[in-house]
Amino acid sequence: MITLRPRRSLGWSVGLPVAALALPLLAAELWMLDPSGAWPIVAWTAAVIAALSLAAWIAYRRTQVSISRYGIVERGFFGATTTVAARDIDEVLRLPLYRANSLETTRELFVVCRGGRGRFRMRGKFWDQRSMDLVAATLGADESIRTEPVTLAELRASDPKLLYWFERRTLSA
Repeated sequence: MITLRPRRSLGWSVGLPVAALALPLLAAELWMLDPSGAWPIVAWTAAVIAALSLAAWIAYRRTQVSISRYGIVERGFFGATTTVAARDIDEVLRLPLYRANSLETTRELFVVCRGGRGRFRMRGKFWDQRSMDLVAATLGADESIRTEPVTLAELRASDPKLLYWFERRTLSA
């Protein structure tokens, strides 16, 4: 069994902007409120921000995917555990997906069940190439690689069952 974890650099790339946003919030509270009596409110706000940040850090550190020839067990960011049995897997699909409003692409890996539905997904933003390579090799499933990049709208039109429920919806007509 192989256990994979998201990129460790992701913690810093998300954590630093959150800290950069928290400090102005605390400074604004001090500036807007009476300086002599504001410290309890500022202290509570700082404590809530610290508690939420700690909870997010722990959830991030617990996120993992275990892969074996018997299937996939994923423990997501919010703690939900998803299991995909190897007998239900039809193929592993890889493709480059354009980022929103950009010409840059990210690598995407989809584990597709026999009904054509995406059962597991790895985004290049969160997972490295080595981790994606291990998935197909460990599962022993057929692997399809699409080399032509697609937009989310094109993927929605061609393979809507691969996407998350909120990605299948569009606000435009």
